[in-house]
Amino acid sequence: MKIPSNLLYTEEHEWVLVEGKKARVGITDYAQDQLGDVVYVELPEPGTRIEKGKPFGVVESVKSVSDLYAPVTGTVLRVNESLVDEPEKVNQSPYDEGWMLEVELEDPEELEDLLSPQAYRLKVEES
Repeated sequence: MKIPSNLLYTEEHEWVLVEGKKARVGITDYAQDQLGDVVYVELPEPGTRIEKGKPFGVVESVKSVSDLYAPVTGTVLRVNESLVDEPEKVNQSPYDEGWMLEVELEDPEELEDLLSPQAYRLKVEES
């Protein structure tokens, strides 16, 4: 299981890559493995405001349907349109081609509430 050291993580298994005032968001390798084959991803439109801790989308797999929870508050700048036709990218490349959205951070201090790679690894190992 991959847990890149340059990302931050949520308790709900989303990851965040911070680049200045932008954050790229997706689900972790652990999450995609637990879901099984992803067959559908529903994401918000660019311009939508998402709120930390609240659902922003849905990922559907052959096993289940799961809400996606916003790791930060902000405005959606861009979504990964390729997931509409190729949702399997979430399984194949959760940290690269399977990213879900980019957000303009409203409150960078929210990042302090996210898990470090080490803390996330401990959480997953305890599951």
